[in-house]
Amino acid sequence: MESLDTLELTLTLSPKDPWSEILISELSELGFDGFLQTDEGIQAYANASIDPEKIMDELSIARNQQVTCAWKAKVIPHQNWNAQWEADFHPVFVEDYATILAPFHDESLGKGMVVRIQPQMSFGTGHHQTTWMMTKAIFELPEMPSDVLDMGTGTGVLAIIAEKLGAKRILAIDIEEWSAENARENADRNSCTAIECMWGDRDKMEGHDFGLIIANINKNILKAQMETYASTLNTNGTLLLSGFFSTDVEELITFAAPYGLTIEKEFAKDEWAALQLKKNG
Repeated sequence: MESLDTLELTLTLSPKDPWSEILISELSELGFDGFLQTDEGIQAYANASIDPEKIMDELSIARNQQVTCAWKAKVIPHQNWNAQWEADFHPVFVEDYATILAPFHDESLGKGMVVRIQPQMSFGTGHHQTTWMMTKAIFELPEMPSDVLDMGTGTGVLAIIAEKLGAKRILAIDIEEWSAENARENADRNSCTAIECMWGDRDKMEGHDFGLIIANINKNILKAQMETYASTLNTNGTLLLSGFFSTDVEELITFAAPYGLTIEKEFAKDEWAALQLKKNG
């Protein structure tokens, strides 16, 4: 049974790199959906029903002699979560394209497009390299298609940017009910009217066609859903993928090819990568 409280897992790593990125990827598949980089490692957040000792036994560092890891866990009461985020949420600048601000930030901090996000427990504040790259990729598209899917929407930040850049109909889906609700609240916060936020999985894509699909999740889910992305993407449509490491790029390009998806552009930031694929006619 899930708790309303939140587990905060603090990991101190030596060396920090590349282990902080590896552990974020692993923890994202073990029920964690919020992450903060620290000077010495990471802090990861999940529902308090998760057993941290069991999680630590499952991580790759438990069997690797090249890294040492100290960890501690604490439970954050439900009502304190927003205060924790406010203490750590700094403005995010995506080159000169956009600034992602929290509701309590001064508007004068922004340059380019200003997007206001209250993250709650959702992934996608722009702080993580994958969200940053996806934001950049969306801005650098030659044109914004009318129909857009944001799969694994998290805070809804990428859907909001798509609407602000001219998309007319955006379907924003997340497997977590509270993320879909958070995305809906953030869409309202940014005066968006074209975003439909839905709680669910890939079945929610059925009956829709898209000119652009945005999916910032993780490699295994991207591969599992690749066929559905291809079947709902219009000919010559664009698929933007992230949530994986640079070392996974060739694997994903090869995996996507049988579905008529070919590489157009690659992005990299630190150890992370993003891909821009096109559906061939």
